[in-house]
Amino acid sequence: MSAEVLRLRGVGVRYDKSMLLRDIDWTVRSDESWVVIGPNGAGKTTLLQVAATLIAPTSGTIEVLGEPVEHADLTDLRTRIGMASAAIADQVPPSEKVIDLVLTAAYGILGRDAEDYDSADVTRAVELLDAIGCAHLIRRRFASLSEGERKRVQIARSLMADPELLFLDEPAAGLDLGGREDLLRRIARLVDDPRSPMMVMVTHHVEEVPAGFTHAMLLRKGTVLAAGPLHEVFTERNLSRCFGVPLLIERRSSRWTARALNDGAR
Repeated sequence: MSAEVLRLRGVGVRYDKSMLLRDIDWTVRSDESWVVIGPNGAGKTTLLQVAATLIAPTSGTIEVLGEPVEHADLTDLRTRIGMASAAIADQVPPSEKVIDLVLTAAYGILGRDAEDYDSADVTRAVELLDAIGCAHLIRRRFASLSEGERKRVQIARSLMADPELLFLDEPAAGLDLGGREDLLRRIARLVDDPRSPMMVMVTHHVEEVPAGFTHAMLLRKGTVLAAGPLHEVFTERNLSRCFGVPLLIERRSSRWTARALNDGAR
């Protein structure tokens, strides 16, 4: 039987006079994988940061991995959560080697210092890099990598501590078509692996939803327009309302596409 992994009730986030999130209700279970999608400024990254316990909500309650966040030991709870985002990549020291970037995730730090890592840690880091197609990069400096290589290395790092919950914040942003498809294929393999953590992914584009994801939430101006099984949420009506333009939505095999609906398109 699946268990609740994430539970938000009435969650709101205010910054100065702006409401970034408003009255969010969301329940995620262990046998689901979610994509959160919406236009710029919808509140997607803020929602991810709240769910990952990185920022506190202004209102409402949150339970993560069975623990009410307001009473939890956040230092301990965060070790059970993986996160891959551009915000983390921006903090990596310029001289950091790829192998060290992945290894330091075991300590929850950025920047290798005098920590000791045993052979099991090194083996796990190499295996994760290999699984994501980056084993050949282990001695390279992170700053020298292409955008696609950086995205894959970040995912390997996010898995190092063997998290129970994994957040991917726009993992395909900035990639060319080949790089995007390679990354999405690898994420799909992770989703299909029963050893992998439950995943939540943020994106702007339905084309970036990997195969295997089961559920979706549509956000617009900090509020939920629709949430539930992917095929029920990804309708032309819902997505047109979400992005404010009439859209034609198509599904082929396990992937989705969207384009503006012009007169005569049908």
